[in-house]
Amino acid sequence: MAALPTERSKADLRAKALAARDGLSGKQRETAALALAKRGLPVEITPGLIVSGYSPIRSEIDPLPLMRSLAEKGARLALPAVLARGKSLAFRAWSPHDRLVLGPLGILEPSPAAAELIPDILLVPLAAFDRLGHRIGYGAGHYDHTLAHLRNPTMAHLRKVKIKPVTAIGLAFAAQEIAAVPALSHDVALDYVLTEKKVFDFRSM
Repeated sequence: MAALPTERSKADLRAKALAARDGLSGKQRETAALALAKRGLPVEITPGLIVSGYSPIRSEIDPLPLMRSLAEKGARLALPAVLARGKSLAFRAWSPHDRLVLGPLGILEPSPAAAELIPDILLVPLAAFDRLGHRIGYGAGHYDHTLAHLRNPTMAHLRKVKIKPVTAIGLAFAAQEIAAVPALSHDVALDYVLTEKKVFDFRSM
């Protein structure tokens, strides 16, 4: 089956954004990751708040300095685990000293024996983003499925809170910003995107 125009457009935009990301030097990557950690998140971190990050792959911005800083402020940390393509991610408890294992996609994950958590804040990797809060991922749809699942009122009930959706915060290099993402109806917008240069707040859009 031939790809739809939007799919082809996303693929082209993804390739260009990833090329820009790949072109950054090691020093630029390290400086950017430390800048995120120093600035912190644009939301209040209260003791016990659950923040899920991710294990960086390819040339993704490294969230680990930021996550360590959040843990020092009392946040509980988690990392995602891939269960199956097209399914919501699971989130397992993790601390910076825990050993990780390779998941089915070759990404480091917490042990299956780790406690499963429901995050209050989800740090989201991406290939590209625009100023409307739309992102381009890698095409598997894991985070779109996950955010749709976590923002379901039933999940809010399970979290024993009022209907209060998980806060989705994309992490990226400034070089990954593009003019417009061709969003589809099932694409889920982010609440924020953080780069080494700026905080983008999309909550009122």
